[in-house]
Amino acid sequence: MSRILDSLRYSKDHEWVRIEGEKAYVGITDHAQDELGEIVFVELPPIGERYKKDEEISSIESVKAASPIINPIEGVVLEANEDLDGSPELINEDCYANHLYVLGSFSQEDYDSMMDSTEYASYLASL
Repeated sequence: MSRILDSLRYSKDHEWVRIEGEKAYVGITDHAQDELGEIVFVELPPIGERYKKDEEISSIESVKAASPIINPIEGVVLEANEDLDGSPELINEDCYANHLYVLGSFSQEDYDSMMDSTEYASYLASL
């Protein structure tokens, strides 16, 4: 059973978002990291670029496959988690403590339309 945190919002592409003030932290869910297996590389998005909701923003590679990261809410990339450059396995260790990137000037409407923990759990059960 995948770990799902009540404090986050979730996308159907298995990304999570956590809002802290004016910043939106984005990562992949426990389900996604479990499906991918051992993560060996994370492509981080360029800082300063604006991405729309549902736009491919980066990618993640594991021993099993490469997978695109689909941006769950519109916003401008403020920072990327540089810790993942040398240690992509941090996502496997704790995907919720290790975000991929941070958005600013994000769409509150996009965030509000994301699934809460209960909705995401139901979504996972339907897969």
